[in-house]
Amino acid sequence: MPLRNLLKIESMILRKVKSKVETLLLKGMPVSDTIRSGLEPRVKSLNEDGIVPQLAAIIIGDDPASQVYVRNKSRAFDKLDCKSHTYQLEADSNKQDVLALIDTLNHDEEVHGILIQLPLPGHLDSKTILHAVSPEKDVDGFHPENLGLLLEGNPIFIPCTPHGILEILKYYEICVSGRHAVIVGRSNIVGKPMFALLAQKFEMGNATVTICHTGTKDLTAHTKQADIIIAAAGSPNMITGDMIKAGVDIIDVGINRVNDDSEKGYKLIGDVNTESVMGIANSVTPVPGGVGPMTITMLLVNTVMSAEKNRELIACQS
Repeated sequence: MPLRNLLKIESMILRKVKSKVETLLLKGMPVSDTIRSGLEPRVKSLNEDGIVPQLAAIIIGDDPASQVYVRNKSRAFDKLDCKSHTYQLEADSNKQDVLALIDTLNHDEEVHGILIQLPLPGHLDSKTILHAVSPEKDVDGFHPENLGLLLEGNPIFIPCTPHGILEILKYYEICVSGRHAVIVGRSNIVGKPMFALLAQKFEMGNATVTICHTGTKDLTAHTKQADIIIAAAGSPNMITGDMIKAGVDIIDVGINRVNDDSEKGYKLIGDVNTESVMGIANSVTPVPGGVGPMTITMLLVNTVMSAEKNRELIACQS
């Protein structure tokens, strides 16, 4: 091969190597630990006034993933000297029984937050159940009143996973303002509230936001333009390295259980093929260990805030 061609190939290889970036893993635990440390004096102050932040979690049926989440939530609340009580209902529980329990908890002054663990059994309408929770105790931020306040720009309870994502971006000093954020997935739990948060003139907002979904014809055309990608479609390895541009920051919300030959018989993977984006993306959250720890932490934040609001109300009435 002529020397000129060899030099050309060498130059191409060098350019490729230089174009590689060292992709930062945005781990959630350091962010979570920092936020929980900040909650400790607030909880202590509430305890000194005879108030213990308390969450009531309602779980219907025996979905394995839901059971794991509720157990982890209980441990997190116990560590912070908060209370968490789980109400386990049978999978065939009827709407009237569920609504009656929610009504009881709505009127229980010692309960500051109510969580309805999703997904619900097919015979129960999620909207009816979620809307029955008092907005003042809706620490998941799913009630239409709280979602409306978020869209208005005056949120009280921000949905936990989107809120946790913002805290990750803030902790790792990833700029949002003026950048193009592409959200993949339009769920009420992540996609839609994430859109509302990033598009507004908040400290971690003011972005140009595109939301993609099953009706999007050319997903890659959108993700290749993104400065930030929020992958929340619930589809394993959906986002790959050939779908992104260099320097993008990626938040992988997906937690997908895929069967394998390990002792557990499965592994957890995200919506992003992490291996394929390494060296191209500026940063990416790992799965597990990225967004996951933040969801429970922000649930703690919302429950503590609800208890503080309750204390203010009691002070005004006395």
